[in-house]
Amino acid sequence: MSMADNDWYSALTRPSRAVSTTMLALGMWVILLTIVNLIQGAYGPGFKVLWLGFLSNGALGDIYVAHDGISFVMDDIVFGVLGSALIVSGMLGMKSAFENGISDWFKNLPNTFSGLFSTEAGARKSIADWLVVLGLVFYIGWSIQNDTWVDPGVFAVSITPFTFGIGLNLLDSAES
Repeated sequence: MSMADNDWYSALTRPSRAVSTTMLALGMWVILLTIVNLIQGAYGPGFKVLWLGFLSNGALGDIYVAHDGISFVMDDIVFGVLGSALIVSGMLGMKSAFENGISDWFKNLPNTFSGLFSTEAGARKSIADWLVVLGLVFYIGWSIQNDTWVDPGVFAVSITPFTFGIGLNLLDSAES
């Protein structure tokens, strides 16, 4: 039996639409955080996140440092490369999940959130789509207003409606 015949190998080399979308969205979020951290600091007003320390809760170094203008540290480079790798992985997955790759995914995006402006697909679809938007708007709005993009409390509040919306959408797609 060759390695290509194994189920786990095909799952790794041909990820699903949901996994590809997740990797693409996560990669875009990581790149956004990297850019914000470079320009103004993502930890708080005047402070830059040191990603390796932040993600390891201080085990791999300091968590933050005073922001002194646009300057690169190794953490920014590693985090940016991670975000880029996630985006490329998501795009490659989209290439196998959609006929024309990411362009078909973008064309299908309005249908993905069709419940925002119509209840034609049902009330649950509308509620799910609005919960996703509510979670994203809360996170982005809070982060812009308070100049902090890595606040665990904001994650805890914004992830709840976001994941419930995603879950309801997955439930709808599983039932059909």
